[in-house]
Amino acid sequence: MSGLEFVQGLADGTLPLNTIARTLGYDVAEASKGRVVVTAIPTDAHLNPADTVHGGLSAALLDSCMGLAIWSMLDQGVAQTTLEFKISLLRAIKPDRGVIRAEGTVLTCGRRVGTAEGRIIDAGGRLLAHGTTTCLIFGA
Repeated sequence: MSGLEFVQGLADGTLPLNTIARTLGYDVAEASKGRVVVTAIPTDAHLNPADTVHGGLSAALLDSCMGLAIWSMLDQGVAQTTLEFKISLLRAIKPDRGVIRAEGTVLTCGRRVGTAEGRIIDAGGRLLAHGTTTCLIFGA
């Protein structure tokens, strides 16, 4: 299947989510060519010692939505993996914030390298974190 078919299968539930998604409790909510939305409801299980959601959850959500956005651009038999990513954490996330959405959008996708940007927002539309990624594209 193409990358878009794969990512849409994750979003519509016809394909299973990976282990990290199940462990952290996030879901692929939307998928179209070049754009993927991942959602999560932060809980007490995500807290760091300062009683805010650990930045690792934001990193995982951004890495997932941006990487899957690039994957949605790929042909059958082609895959991707993260080479590097950068995130900026702007606001503390607490479990009472409700559903948070991480939206990844492709900036460019070539034969060997793809780049994307991502944003995490809360239900009120406030920007919580953002980032960019560079992914290596390779034959499966």
